[in-house]
Amino acid sequence: MLFMGGNSGLILNVSSTWVPPFQLTDLYMASCNLGPSFPTWLRSQNEVSWLDLSNASISGSIPKWFWNISFNLQYLNLSHNQLQGQLPNSLKFQSAYIDFSHNLFEGPIPFSIKGVYSLDLSYNKFSGPILLSKGESMLDMHHLLLSKNQITGTIPDSIGHITSLQVIDFSRNNLIGSIPYTIGNCSSLIVLDLGNNNLSGMIPKSLGQLQWLKSLHLNDNKLSGELLSSFQNLSRLELLDLSYNQLSGKVPSWIGIAFINLVILNLRSNVFFGRLPSQLSNLSSLHVLDLAHNNLMGEIPVTLFELKAMVPEYNKNIYPLYENVSNSQYEERLVVIMKGQSLEYTRTLSLVVGIDLSDNNLSGELPQEITRLFGLVVLNLSGNHISGQIPENISMLHQLLSLDLSRNKLSGSIPSSMVSLTFLSYLNLSNNNFSGKIPFIGQMTTFNELAFVGNPNLCGAPLVTKCQDEDLDKKCSVIEDKNDGGYIDQWFYLSVGLGFAMGILVPYFVLATRKSWSETYFDFVDKIVKWLLRGRATYAKDHLRR
Repeated sequence: MLFMGGNSGLILNVSSTWVPPFQLTDLYMASCNLGPSFPTWLRSQNEVSWLDLSNASISGSIPKWFWNISFNLQYLNLSHNQLQGQLPNSLKFQSAYIDFSHNLFEGPIPFSIKGVYSLDLSYNKFSGPILLSKGESMLDMHHLLLSKNQITGTIPDSIGHITSLQVIDFSRNNLIGSIPYTIGNCSSLIVLDLGNNNLSGMIPKSLGQLQWLKSLHLNDNKLSGELLSSFQNLSRLELLDLSYNQLSGKVPSWIGIAFINLVILNLRSNVFFGRLPSQLSNLSSLHVLDLAHNNLMGEIPVTLFELKAMVPEYNKNIYPLYENVSNSQYEERLVVIMKGQSLEYTRTLSLVVGIDLSDNNLSGELPQEITRLFGLVVLNLSGNHISGQIPENISMLHQLLSLDLSRNKLSGSIPSSMVSLTFLSYLNLSNNNFSGKIPFIGQMTTFNELAFVGNPNLCGAPLVTKCQDEDLDKKCSVIEDKNDGGYIDQWFYLSVGLGFAMGILVPYFVLATRKSWSETYFDFVDKIVKWLLRGRATYAKDHLRR
């Protein structure tokens, strides 16, 4: 056994003909600098069963001799390198965990695989269709991750034969066609990610058979139809992302009853209509609710702001959202619209707490109860017909990073308490009916005029429109300055005159009232004068003599 992982400064520089005088069974050299070429000294290691050369700066292709020693491998991790070329048409291992992700491999995916427990080929350049073998070679596979490649074609019906699968990740490819009904036979599935493809048709009812499913990504496809009642069986579901499809119908009320463990609900950019079901408040674990860009109508239920998981001000990072699935490298992810841009969260996803109901047809007053959700990080209600005022105690939302209430019918003044929202880095109150002066102090000084435009009765910095009281204050201050200047001049001359008068009159009155003081004073003056005259006469005589 040789364990040298994590030494990024370690550079192993040996001759290409070097033969190690030992035989290893376990070799861990992840994040060491072994490149640029594949280490040839491994050729003599016939007993190795556990090999990790991930992130080792290796480039080029894998030599053919390597596959001769790989038969005994039970763990092989070559991820995060610059390896390229094609893999052999068939791979044979012994219940092995194989990770070739984050490289430059290309060509068809070798589906003639035997003895592979987990296969991760994601983030490469593999192309062509998914051609699952018809034999029994893949029946024991638990994880199949092929995301972020260039795979085309349809998902074969034979996927349902691999009933042992726990993780299927075919996301970010170019798959077309419908989701096969047979996928419901994969009764052990915990993660199903088919997002970011071109899949169409309706979601098959058979998905309701996946009672162990915790994460379902069908986002960014062309799926249509309504949410089927069979989904109610997915009681363990923690993440449901159906965003950016063409799904329609009402948001079913049973979501708030069936999905008691749901942490993330994303139905963004579909064609859902009707009112928001009040039962959504039963989702006591919900961190993210995104129903933006639909045709929802009616008032926002007050009960929506009873979501218990959004009340705590500080949330722990519980990544992943569910326990790691049998050492799978699947990474949970979600795109969140925050600060006016799309941000993808992975490892910090569970720290995101947000509600996005933007671009619907919601009406009624802004519920004051919104300030109960102390843990809110993102709040977006823009593009609706919401009226009323921003609650004065909105400053209670200390964790708020992004607030968008633009394009509504909100009125009244902007609460001065908002200046204390020190975490707030994005604010949009534009195109409403706000009035009065903007409280442009504290955190509010970090936002420019774009955050407030489209409110005709709003004034003050950072807008160009000045408030009337500001102009009045300026005029008053100018008048006061002028008057103050006049008063200063008058008092100056008056004080000078009084000073001269006092300097003359005070000694006069003192000497006039005190005769003894007067005689002494004038005797002293006579002596001084005589002394000066005598001194001047003496100086004149001396000068004449010279």
